[in-house]
Amino acid sequence: MAELSLTRGRMVDVQIAQRGIHDRRVLEAMREVPREAFVDPDFEEFAYEDTPLPIGKGQTISQPFMVAYMIEAAEIDPGDRVLEVGTGSGYAAAVMSRVAARVYTIERHAMLAEIARQRFERLGYDNIEVRAGDGTKGWSDAAPFDAILVAAAGPGAPLALQEQLDVGGRLVIPVGKEVDDQRLLKVTRTGATTYEEEDLGGVQFVPLIGEEGWAERPRYEDDRPAVVTPQPRERSLPEMIAVAAEPLPDFEDPAFGDLFDRFADRRVVLLGEASHGTSEFYKARGAITRRLIEKHGFSIVAVEADWPDAAAIDRHVRHRPPRAATESPFQRFPTWMWRNTDVDAFVGWMRDHNGGLDDVNRRAGFYGLDIYNMSASIAAVLRYLDQVDPEAAAAARQRYGCLTPWQKEPSTYGRAVLTAGYRKCEQAVLEQCQELLARQLDYARQDGADFLDATQNARLIAAAERYYRIMYYGGAESWNLRDTHMFETLEHLLEARGSESKAVVWAHNSHIGDARFTEMGTIRQELNIGQLCRERFGDQVALVGFGTHSGTVAAASDWDDPMQVMRVRPSHADSYERLCHDSGVSRFLLDMDRDAALRHRLLERRLERFIGVIYRPETELRSHYADASLPRQFDAFVWFDKTKAVTPLGPEHARTGVPETYPFGL
Repeated sequence: MAELSLTRGRMVDVQIAQRGIHDRRVLEAMREVPREAFVDPDFEEFAYEDTPLPIGKGQTISQPFMVAYMIEAAEIDPGDRVLEVGTGSGYAAAVMSRVAARVYTIERHAMLAEIARQRFERLGYDNIEVRAGDGTKGWSDAAPFDAILVAAAGPGAPLALQEQLDVGGRLVIPVGKEVDDQRLLKVTRTGATTYEEEDLGGVQFVPLIGEEGWAERPRYEDDRPAVVTPQPRERSLPEMIAVAAEPLPDFEDPAFGDLFDRFADRRVVLLGEASHGTSEFYKARGAITRRLIEKHGFSIVAVEADWPDAAAIDRHVRHRPPRAATESPFQRFPTWMWRNTDVDAFVGWMRDHNGGLDDVNRRAGFYGLDIYNMSASIAAVLRYLDQVDPEAAAAARQRYGCLTPWQKEPSTYGRAVLTAGYRKCEQAVLEQCQELLARQLDYARQDGADFLDATQNARLIAAAERYYRIMYYGGAESWNLRDTHMFETLEHLLEARGSESKAVVWAHNSHIGDARFTEMGTIRQELNIGQLCRERFGDQVALVGFGTHSGTVAAASDWDDPMQVMRVRPSHADSYERLCHDSGVSRFLLDMDRDAALRHRLLERRLERFIGVIYRPETELRSHYADASLPRQFDAFVWFDKTKAVTPLGPEHARTGVPETYPFGL
C-alpha cells in the first residue's frame, strides 16, 4: 500500500500537475483517493498508468488526467452540489467528493452502480449518492446543481441537464458521434434561459446512451470494451510560456545583452520595473543598456528621476566639470530608488566607457525625466542666469519667489492655491520659461550643454507648479501632466542630441507600459510615457516590462516612512505573474511577437502587480494589482521568478580612488 501511495504521488506530479492542472483542491483530492480501489483486481498494478482501464459492461475507468481536467474545467468549489452522469467505477465521483459538499452520480448499468456504491461505503465517502438510471435526464429532485460532469459523448448537451444547472452552474460534456470527432464542451448557465459555450478541445469517449443521448450503443468488434484516451489537448498557458520563453543567463554574461539586440534599431527602448526596490530589475536594465550603448550607438539614458539630481550624475559620467552643490543628489525620499549599489555600479561603468571616447559628443548622458524637485530646479535656473545674465536672474528670483515657501514641501502648494492669490505663479514661471527659450541663440554660443540644462529646468518648474496645484484635487490630470512632462523631456533630449540619437528609458511598468491597455487608461483615463512614445514613434519604440513572483523588496509603508526590506507575497492566482511562475522557467525574456498563438491567448485581461516605493502586503490585491492586457501593454516581458531587494548605498560602500566630487559622495 505504501508503494502504491508513492506511485499515486508521482502520478499527480508528473501526469497531472506538469501537464497544466493547477487547481490545488483537485491535486490534493487525487493524492487522497486510491485509484487501485476502483479497478478490477487484475489491474491494480496498472492503477497509476496514464491510461483508462476496463471495468466491465464495455465501460472504462477514465484516464487520470482526463478526470482532473474535467473537474478543474467544472470549477468545483467546497460547498458545491455536483451531478455526475456515468458513474462507471466511481473513481471520478470519489475525487469530486473530496472537493464538493455533495456528489450525485447516475449509472445506467445497475451492476456498476451497486459496485461503486459499495466502494464508496468501504472508503467512508458518505457524501456521495448513487442511482441507476438514464443519466441524460439528470436528477431533478436533487437539482439545481453547481456543476454537472458527463463521462460519455452525446450528440449535444442534453436540455434536461442544462435546465438542472443553477445560474452560474457549469456543465462539462463531450459531444460528437464519431470517436475521432468529439469535442469537450463547457456550458455555463448565465441566466434563466441563457447559456454560454466554450470548446475545450478534442477528446475520445464512449457514447452517451439514453433518452437525450444516442438511441442505441454501437457494436464493438469482438465485443471488446471501448478503451478511450483523450486526443492531444491544447497546451496550457504556462506550458506555452515555457516553450516561448528565452532563458536569461547571468547578468555579467555578454549573452544577456545579446538577447536584446532585436531592439537595436529602435529610436527609443523603454525598460520597466515592477517595483522601485528590486535588485534584479536594476541589474537587468544595466546589462541591456550597456549593450545598447556599446554596440548600437544609444547615447541617452533617461530615467524616472528629477532632472537636477540626474544632472549631477550626468556631469560625472561625461567627465564634465562638477558644480558646487548644497547636497548630494537623490537625497529626497525615496533615496534607495537611485542611491543603491546597482545604480552605483552602472554609473561607474558609464564613466569608464565615456572616458575611453575621445569624441565628447559620442559620450552617453544620464538624464532625469521627472517633475518633482522644484527646489533644486529653481536653484539650477538661477545659478545659470547668474552666470550668463544677472539682470534676468534678478527678474527670475522675483517670479519664483512666490513658490519659495513650498520648495521643501511642494505638495502643500495646492492647499495654498485654494485660499490665496498664488495662481499668478503659473503665468510667472511660464513667462520665465519662454524668456529663457527666446534667448537660445545668445546662450547657446556660450555653452550649449549648460543651456540644455537650464532650459529643461525652466520647463520643469513651469510643469511642476501646475502639477503640485492639480495634485491637491486628485484625479488623472496630475498623473497625465507628469507623464506628458516626462515624454516632452525625452523629446527635447532626442532633439538636442541630434537626429540620429537613440534613447533608453528606465521607469516603472506603470509609466512605460502602454496605458491604453491597462486599467489606468480604460478606467482612470490616464496616459503615460509608453503610450505617448508609441503614438509619436510607432514601431521605432520598444516597451519592455519586468515582473517577479516572490522574494524581497525595498519599500516603505507610507510616504516619507523609513525604508524596509519587505517580503513580496507570492503572485495572485489570477495574475500574469502566476502564469509566468507556473511555467517553471526561473528567468526569461518573453518576446510578444515570437509566438502568435501565445500572444492571442494572453490578450485576455488579467491581473498584473504594481509595487512602487510604497508596499502594503496586507492589502496587496486592492493596493497593488490592476487589470491589463500584457501583449498589448508591452512588446516584451522580462521575468525573474524570485528577486531580492536593492542595497542602499551607505558608508560601507565608499570607494577609494573616486573624485572628491563623486556625486554619491559617501
